[in-house]
Amino acid sequence: MKSKENNDKTSLKRFFSLIHFVEKYIFRLFFPYKRHGNLKKYNDGPLILIGNHYANLDMAYACRVTDRPIHFVAKESLWKVGIVRYLVNRVQCIPVKRDGSDVQAIKSCMKILKEGGVINIYPEGTRNRSYKDLLPFHGGAAALSIKTQTPIIPVVQIKKMKLFRRRDIIYGDPIEFRQFYGKRLTKSDIEECDKVLRDAIINMRLAFIEKHKIKFKSYEV
Repeated sequence: MKSKENNDKTSLKRFFSLIHFVEKYIFRLFFPYKRHGNLKKYNDGPLILIGNHYANLDMAYACRVTDRPIHFVAKESLWKVGIVRYLVNRVQCIPVKRDGSDVQAIKSCMKILKEGGVINIYPEGTRNRSYKDLLPFHGGAAALSIKTQTPIIPVVQIKKMKLFRRRDIIYGDPIEFRQFYGKRLTKSDIEECDKVLRDAIINMRLAFIEKHKIKFKSYEV
């Protein structure tokens, strides 16, 4: 059992080495982007990544935070499509039910974080095709962060991805809820922390738009 686990980890590292190569030398040719903010590489210790979500290829932006494999939390319906099922299994994504009541997904995330791994959560739960800054926020990241004492890095997109159009991506400083470490969490505690994360994503994006006087076309909103 231990041998299989080690083989799986080795296979995942190799696959992510390929993903990082593709992101650096191929993806950025077709979808160029400029990084802003905290550009540190986090190659040690557990880490949670969050951000707004426009397209399936958003994962490329998260991959710039670390050279390590990232376990993406994804809706379980992706496992119903052949080629997609192969890919999400290959990168060891974590399936989660849309209603957010998936105990097994929470256990899987906690196990990865306690082993010093990295997970990525898109709190909107689905791609944002609307004109809103951010879709309704689904909790989970804050509670995981507190229970495993893990920092959270926001990765925020300014505009929707478009072929051959440069985009701006902001990488935030770590967010930690140390004041809640070791405490019994109440519902209001979790709601308070979730609001901090939601406000961080919205405010980072709006502040950048205002500072750089960015204009939007209809397909970019």
